[in-house]
Amino acid sequence: MGAHAATSPPLALRWLRERTRHITDQLDAAYAQPGLHWLTDEAEHERALSYMTGGTGYQLTLYDKSTRYVLLAYPVGATS
Repeated sequence: MGAHAATSPPLALRWLRERTRHITDQLDAAYAQPGLHWLTDEAEHERALSYMTGGTGYQLTLYDKSTRYVLLAYPVGATS
């Protein structure tokens, strides 16, 4: 669990990248692959920035056998 108040969409994306790195470092290789792919997917990063800049939240979900990690970035006051 945790939270971070970023002051801009690019800073929120940076936080998402950092948290994704931390999580994938702790997962077994097979479960880490989606997160590792996301870390290098520039098109998906642009989409995330577009959502956040447009006032919509962005969600990334990673999981292993027993745990689901849901990373959310959204503008203050957004409902989704």
